[in-house]
Amino acid sequence: MKQVQTRRAVLKNGVLCLAGFGAGQILAAEPEAAPLVRAGLMTDLHYADKVPTKTRFYREALGKIDEAVAAFEREQPAFVVELGDLIDQADTVELEMDWLRRMESHYSPLSMPRHYVLGNHCVTTLTKAEFATGTGASKEPHYKFEHGGATFVVLDACYREDGKPYQRKNFSWQDANIPAAELKWLESVLNSSVGPVVVFAHQRLDEDAAHAVRNAAQVRAVLEKSGKVAAVFQGHSHKNDYQQINGIHYTTLVAMVEGSGAENSGYSMLELFGDGSLRLKGFRRQVGRTLK
Repeated sequence: MKQVQTRRAVLKNGVLCLAGFGAGQILAAEPEAAPLVRAGLMTDLHYADKVPTKTRFYREALGKIDEAVAAFEREQPAFVVELGDLIDQADTVELEMDWLRRMESHYSPLSMPRHYVLGNHCVTTLTKAEFATGTGASKEPHYKFEHGGATFVVLDACYREDGKPYQRKNFSWQDANIPAAELKWLESVLNSSVGPVVVFAHQRLDEDAAHAVRNAAQVRAVLEKSGKVAAVFQGHSHKNDYQQINGIHYTTLVAMVEGSGAENSGYSMLELFGDGSLRLKGFRRQVGRTLK
């Protein structure tokens, strides 16, 4: 895929800075620029009460989310978003619901609103309705909300190519799609949005590979047509990554399940500014980025 760079990227002190603003604009890095909104982000905790694999330490998710929740309580963002795979898959509905309730007991003490993006592991054994019942998640798995003059969109790509929703081990994790009805809804939301828009997804929208939404190019076309989308934040591939495509920032957040010990975690604080620029403050293994 051709990556279109419309702004100059500079690596400075380990943070990727994207420069290219006009002289009259206030840069996000300047102290007088106050953010419109601040949000906490984390992804891919994969909690399960089972032995670790070579790289995934499922039981340690409880301690890792506790640290993130404590950090968010100190920082006091407007809301927190978990970008999918809050839990790992279990053999039975009863066991997976037990894991979900246990994980929720560590996430729910947050004093600010919390949001959930559905990941493929969230609904491998459960239905989407069961996941919502076991958490504070919206009953509608794709939805929008507004804060500080900005619009935030939560997408759900846990659908097979034939439009069937993921549930009860009825899918291949590589068959992730945004169905036509959701795409039409997204276009309507973007058309009616006034301020900048930030999109949250689990599966990646910036590539055409195993960890991507199969119709990602079609989704990107809708985002680009609006001219309002500042950035997309996603998980699923478990690694820090970044691309800018046709003026939209696509940031992939690091998975919290990978590696043992508190140092092998990662979560972040996102700040959105009035000019559409963003600053991501990374904790642990999460890379910080300034996106302009």
